[in-house]
Amino acid sequence: MKMNKRSLIFAMILLVVGLTACDGVTDLSPESSLTESNFYQTGEDMERALVGVYSRYQANYPRNWVLFETPTDHIHKSEYDFLNGLLQLDQIAFHPSNGSIQSFWQNHFNGVFRANALLQNLDTPENLPAADRDRIEAETRFLRALFYFDLVRAFGGVPNVTDRLTIDEAKNLPRASEEEIYNLIIDDLEFAHQTLPAPGGIETGRADRGAAAALLGKVHVYLENYDTALTWLDEVEGLGYALLDNFDEVYSLENEDHEEGIFTLKYILNDNGHILSSDFLPYFGVEDYVDLGGQIADLSWEFHQKFDEEDSRKDATVTEYWRPPGTDGPLQWRPYPSKFMVSPMIGRNSNGSGLDLHVIRYADVLLLKAEALYFTGDTGGAADYINMVRERAYGSSDFNYTDADFTDDNTFIDLLLLERSLELALENERWPDLVRLNKFIEVLTEIDRTQELTVTLNPQEHHRYFPIPEREMTESDAMVQNPGYPN
Repeated sequence: MKMNKRSLIFAMILLVVGLTACDGVTDLSPESSLTESNFYQTGEDMERALVGVYSRYQANYPRNWVLFETPTDHIHKSEYDFLNGLLQLDQIAFHPSNGSIQSFWQNHFNGVFRANALLQNLDTPENLPAADRDRIEAETRFLRALFYFDLVRAFGGVPNVTDRLTIDEAKNLPRASEEEIYNLIIDDLEFAHQTLPAPGGIETGRADRGAAAALLGKVHVYLENYDTALTWLDEVEGLGYALLDNFDEVYSLENEDHEEGIFTLKYILNDNGHILSSDFLPYFGVEDYVDLGGQIADLSWEFHQKFDEEDSRKDATVTEYWRPPGTDGPLQWRPYPSKFMVSPMIGRNSNGSGLDLHVIRYADVLLLKAEALYFTGDTGGAADYINMVRERAYGSSDFNYTDADFTDDNTFIDLLLLERSLELALENERWPDLVRLNKFIEVLTEIDRTQELTVTLNPQEHHRYFPIPEREMTESDAMVQNPGYPN
């Protein structure tokens, strides 16, 4: 069912936000007069609480690039110092005191706690129909799985929190293993898959069965359970999703509810918007788009030069020439990422863009399936699925791969990573991809920041996980730091 964004509940004032607000696993102090004795009493309360869980992920996602893109060859810190800890991330010099790492941790656990509070009160209302109860549980568990998927990719094992915790219990809660967290994610997603409606059976912007299947496929690729991954990815392929004809329509205000989006976050200009559209734009603005850009990070030449001129993704991802708004001088060579640039837009304003953002889209599924096919022995099938994405990018089959191009595992991984880099740039995939395929040390040791500047970095094996934030270590009696970082 397709609905106008203003008919969606995501723009509601969230009365439930304070109920489950916290800064980390060990900070459980209340921040609202709302309590379980005066909330979770009606079906309407439960829907509001569910909006609160969506809202937390909706707020997190536009800045997930800080951890999942900054340390890579896609972007680098600009001359402006807007975010605490960005320079450390840029230099792959992670430290437990890093403010951006702390924010990522606390914002994601805030989402986990919101989800848990809702799940623990599912049977409180007396007037909640069984079908609504089951749907709310399924949507909530899908979102909890998303929060934990981000956390486990960033930190490895993290505390497994699914129940109410007292302060003492929180202080003595150890980290679960990575395996335990993945088992929780899979359990939540399998329940969601069994319970959620098929695509088209729920408002756009909310989780459905296709989103659960796609994320299950992705999780199993991460775990190298390729046969299982193929089962889920095959299901997604049969649900009616498709690549758009033109790559530049994937992120477009004119065509937001399209068949390539599998799980898409909805935003509304100046009402319930996001800052991502201006984060990478020049500080002094872009003519016809925005008077003031964020310019938190700049485009790396290392990434820029990967594009073939025939690749349509280049112009849709990078703008090469710029002049200050309000001037009539010649255009200047000043490449910047413009993938999410839309008009109208308000610049340095957290509610500035109404562009919807795709957390999972069909091109990602096709590339994940190529990976799973290759590692189950079907190199021809792997080439076919990469080529589906390449043919859209190039407008023809002239640049297609054959299985003969995949001379060994290392060559295949390099070509797969190149395709994922070009297709999914700045969509929070680059760092997790490099880490899970054991390429981050090789790829990130030397990077061409600009045409004139090559930097040498020192990525080490322990950098595959970010450090547990210092605050969590200080307030916990049971937390163990990741290897390689100070306690």
